[in-house]
Amino acid sequence: MQQQIWDTDAAQGYDTPGSGMFAPELLGPTVERLARLAGEGTAVEFAIGTGRVAIPLTKRGVPVTGIDLSLPMVEQLRSKVDEATVPVIIGDMATTVAPGEHTLVYLVYNTISNLLAQEEQVECFRNAARHLVPGGRFVVELWVPELRKLPPGQAATVWQSEPGYIGLDTYDVLRQQVVSHHFRFDETKQAQLLRSPHRYIWPAELDLMAQLAGFELETRHADWTGAEFTAESRSHVSVYRLQETQ
Repeated sequence: MQQQIWDTDAAQGYDTPGSGMFAPELLGPTVERLARLAGEGTAVEFAIGTGRVAIPLTKRGVPVTGIDLSLPMVEQLRSKVDEATVPVIIGDMATTVAPGEHTLVYLVYNTISNLLAQEEQVECFRNAARHLVPGGRFVVELWVPELRKLPPGQAATVWQSEPGYIGLDTYDVLRQQVVSHHFRFDETKQAQLLRSPHRYIWPAELDLMAQLAGFELETRHADWTGAEFTAESRSHVSVYRLQETQ
C-alpha cells in the first residue's frame, strides 16, 4: 500500500525547496540536533525519501545510509546525490538492515505511523536496535493524535488550512487508524487529493515499544529546537538510548 502512495507523482511533487518541510527554520534545527546526537559516528535514516534530511546531514559531516521502500522517492534523491554520497537500501524499515554499526538511527516527520500495525511498529524499534552500538540513539519525530478535537459523532479534524491547501484527518478510534487527506487546489474548479493511512501512537505507547526493544527514553521535546513538551504540544521529538547491557 505504501508503495502505491509514494509513487512517481508523489515523489516528483514532494520537494518544496525553501518552504514547508524544507524551510530553513525547520530543517536547520533538525540537522543540527541529529548531528550532535550522531557525534563522531554514522547514521541510518529509516524512510529516507528524497533525502530532505540526509543530504544536509551528510554535508554537515555525518555519513548517512538510507532505507526506503519507494523506488520513485529514491530516484528523486538520486537526482541530487549519488550512491557513494548517500547509499540507500530498498526495503521495509521494520525488517531491512543496513551494514555496519552506527551511533544514530532516525525516523522523521511522522513516518513510523506509516506502519499500520502495532507489531510492525514494535519491529521498527527492534530493527533500530540492530543497527546501533550500545548507547546509540534512535530518534522519532511524531505527531500527537488530536482526539480531543473530536466531539461525539465527528470523525474528522482539519489540521491545516491555508491558501491552496487543506489537510484533514479522519479517525477510526476503534482500530487506532487515521487517514490523512491532502487537498491542493488553485483558482480553477480542479483539485488534487493525496490520501495516506497511518496508525497513530500515543507517546506512552511509543515508550513501551522502546522498552521492548531495549531502549530507554532520554529526552522528549516539542520540536527540534528543544522546546518543552507539554499537554498542548501537537508533536514531539523523542530520543531513545539503547541500553548498554544490550
